[in-house]
Amino acid sequence: MKILVCISNVPDTTSKINFVDQNKTFDMQGVTYIINPNDEFGLTRAIWLKQKDGATVTVASVGDASCEAILRKCLAIGADSAIRIDAKPQDGFYVATQLAAYAQKEAFDLIITGRESIDYNGGMVGGMLAKFLEMPYLANCIHLEKEGDTIHLQREIDGGKEILEGSLPLIIGAQKGLVEEKDLIIPNMRGIMQARQKPLDVILPIESNPFSLINSYEKPPAKGPVKLVDANNIDQLIDLLQNEANAL
Repeated sequence: MKILVCISNVPDTTSKINFVDQNKTFDMQGVTYIINPNDEFGLTRAIWLKQKDGATVTVASVGDASCEAILRKCLAIGADSAIRIDAKPQDGFYVATQLAAYAQKEAFDLIITGRESIDYNGGMVGGMLAKFLEMPYLANCIHLEKEGDTIHLQREIDGGKEILEGSLPLIIGAQKGLVEEKDLIIPNMRGIMQARQKPLDVILPIESNPFSLINSYEKPPAKGPVKLVDANNIDQLIDLLQNEANAL
């Protein structure tokens, strides 16, 4: 079984975010980048399938040389090879077209994307990739097991979960629940050393145009001062909730 895990290079949520060029450009100075968490849940499940069924795991990312550090981490976690498509990830459509062009040449049995990336939260790549490759897609996947030729699946829905069965080839959108945070694989020294010997290939992008452009960024407004209300002054509290917070 051949598995492709799509990886996004995203800012750590603890990083301080700023914009330059009249708020038209994201300032990368001092920002730490990590594997998109939803992608890492998917990668961990792929490694488990590798250990159980002897699958081969390839990771792929659309980005410049700055994303090679996280691809090396993926190799240290247990992926067999890595691909970097040498292009700026301009929007979800552009990323999906680049990944689809690569995946069409390799005939993967299972493709894992994150449900969404934590930078733009678009949640578009998995569905678009499925359309381009004409493969079934299961979003919000929280369970995947292979039993012979049958794939047992669960996905999160409003108010519960949906239990499904399917077959390969298949694309899923991974999220927490597919594995838990405690199950994420921390690279050890042996894995880090082996990662240096594993292939990380850089390929050229195909011709494609994004469907959206960023005009400018805007930070959320700063939080105002806290208003303290005396515990006995219920009327004032209700007035504030109704007329200022619009919570009632």
